[in-house]
Amino acid sequence: MRDIWRRLGRRIAPLRLALTPLALRAPERLIVAPTDLRALDPFVAEEILQGRFPLAGRTLETFGDSPFAVELPSRVFAERLHSFAWLRHIRSRKTDESCEHARDIVDDWIVRYGRRRRGIAWEPSVVAERVIAWLSHSTVVLHGAEAGFYRRFMKSLAYQVRYLRKIAGYTPEGETRLRQRIALAMASISMPTRAGYIRREGVRLDRELEEQILADGGHVSRNPRALLDLLLDLLPLRQTYINLGHDLPSKLIPTIDRMYPALRFFRHQDGDLALFNGASATPASELMSVLRYDESAGKPSKTLPHMNYQRLSVAGTTLIVDTGQPHSPDLSCTAHAGSLSFEMSSGRHRFIVNCGLPKWAGRSYRTIARSTAAHSTVILDEASSSRIVKSKLAGAILLPGVSTVDVERWDDPHGNDWLRAIHDGYVRDYGYLHQREIGISSKGDKIKGHDRLVLAEGLETPNAPLPAVARFHIHPSITLKRRDEESVAMRAPDGETWIFAAPGLDVLIDEDIFFADASGIRPSQQLVIEFSPPQTCEIRWMLRRGD
Repeated sequence: MRDIWRRLGRRIAPLRLALTPLALRAPERLIVAPTDLRALDPFVAEEILQGRFPLAGRTLETFGDSPFAVELPSRVFAERLHSFAWLRHIRSRKTDESCEHARDIVDDWIVRYGRRRRGIAWEPSVVAERVIAWLSHSTVVLHGAEAGFYRRFMKSLAYQVRYLRKIAGYTPEGETRLRQRIALAMASISMPTRAGYIRREGVRLDRELEEQILADGGHVSRNPRALLDLLLDLLPLRQTYINLGHDLPSKLIPTIDRMYPALRFFRHQDGDLALFNGASATPASELMSVLRYDESAGKPSKTLPHMNYQRLSVAGTTLIVDTGQPHSPDLSCTAHAGSLSFEMSSGRHRFIVNCGLPKWAGRSYRTIARSTAAHSTVILDEASSSRIVKSKLAGAILLPGVSTVDVERWDDPHGNDWLRAIHDGYVRDYGYLHQREIGISSKGDKIKGHDRLVLAEGLETPNAPLPAVARFHIHPSITLKRRDEESVAMRAPDGETWIFAAPGLDVLIDEDIFFADASGIRPSQQLVIEFSPPQTCEIRWMLRRGD
């Protein structure tokens, strides 16, 4: 009941603040424009200058009007437009004409939305991104600006910063709240203010970093992509503190240093990040922009004990396994029901993956992507191991199906690396625990898997059979070729081949969808093994490098 009232308070507080006047004293100028490490696209800049906005997988044709004067194609598009993150692309075409065009759009936003404090434009995540974007790309917006616009811009920016400071305490735990603190710290050193205010925002940022970045460097959301997105904001913030000679928040540098090994932990052989708990396509340019500042570049660890992931990696073959569950109900709004799912890569390619999260798709696709069926694991009776429940009050949370995951890790006498994990997500409804055992050989050329559905202690064996399916989602770049009923060859574009086999079982090839491609949703394939407890409670499968 306490959690419900807390969430209700967080929902009501922004509405109350929207009706509360904000006292304001606008600064006269900006001191600095923090660097933006995200990739620039001259094509997007050219499209915007021509009145077309290619955002969130859609293109809006404005026919010369302001983008805020026409109907927007989707909610996600509106979030991207109001965040102004697209301003960075204008830097690739920084002419007087392009800067004036960007300035006209900003000015129109100020007139239409600058004081409304409601709707998508004033959602906490959008405000935080917009503050960071206006600060970082102020050199574009203010290039050649006349004094009147400069004052309007500064007044609006100060107004948004003050609003952000008011709502930050009511935002639920998660990436949005941390980004709000980053935006406020960035504003405190980019705009003229008192030294005490700078210190206070630094302390608040420290507190948020301590709460959200785990001891192993992972983020509390358990989303690998969150690490990259946060580092893209934290690194420029760190450099801005240094350039201006301010004392850095005490936790900032240690936290960044701790996050880098966690980011490398999730990096596959092809350089992309693993697709767990909300991760989507990762632009290679952004990942490299962050990694070039990594001074600790060492070998990734075998485990992230606080984020609850395991990594088995030998001789260019890598397995990453999810062995955890959401840290809190608030954080479960972005979590996936993918317990004990794994991804496998070798050479320069990913072979077995999860479907990932569609970056710009609607709610129905995102719900499908969060289900157990969209992950490379076992699903019982086509039911997710943790149910996704939509609530107007709490959001799309995961009901705690998986409450416990037990993990063992060992090396056998032959030097093979083994992992055994078991979760209780199906106990309440079906009485079964799912146990998965995976081992990789000392040469990295063989992988053995063993999935078991174990009847929970004290329960009687049910008479009625239950349909169970082990799914292995295949990356779209991989070609499948059947060898026999028990085995399938997986071939990468450069010819590297792995054989998937399940002795004594039928290995089916089925159609699939890959959500996390940079170009959008793509068709793919999956390998499927069907079995039925209590008659068949365990299956064995293996992967070996082929010729």
